[in-house]
Amino acid sequence: MNIQHPARMDQAAFLTWVQGREERYELDRGRVVMMTGGSREHWRIGFNIARALDDRLDASRYMVVPELGIDVAPGSIRFPDVVVDVPAETRGDLKARAPILIAEVLSPSSERVDLGDKAAEYLKLPSLIAYLVFAQDEMKAWVWTRGPNDEFPPGPEVLEGQDTIARIEPLEIELPFVEIYDRVRFS
Repeated sequence: MNIQHPARMDQAAFLTWVQGREERYELDRGRVVMMTGGSREHWRIGFNIARALDDRLDASRYMVVPELGIDVAPGSIRFPDVVVDVPAETRGDLKARAPILIAEVLSPSSERVDLGDKAAEYLKLPSLIAYLVFAQDEMKAWVWTRGPNDEFPPGPEVLEGQDTIARIEPLEIELPFVEIYDRVRFS
């Protein structure tokens, strides 16, 4: 079955339209874009990231949420794999209020966007402390962390290997790769 979706819309119309849809969508400069589904490894890594963050962060200060909308620019809403946000004051929020950390899991079709367009958009968010992108076919991550001068470095720190630990110093947490990639099988 071929399901048509509106070609263009604003953020409010998009958030109303996207609710309850089985497929995943993002709004990119007013254009509705269908996102591909993730593999078993993709979802396992995303789950492991969310669990690791939830175990390490103070629940009274931070809320770990999968696929919460991020308002990145007028006419654009992204849905990263994992978001750390401030606790919601109201029920039913569809967008993060002040995202602190955003994590994406690379898919073959999303690498250019996750490491390019999305990185550029996310790193402009004033509340963001860290942006993490994890590979799903090897133990590798690209990590941007806001520095002491309140700026992000020009490029990510690239981390690789089983014994690697992603350190997010502003949040005083460590994410060991053995935990992020727990039960993930590489081909």
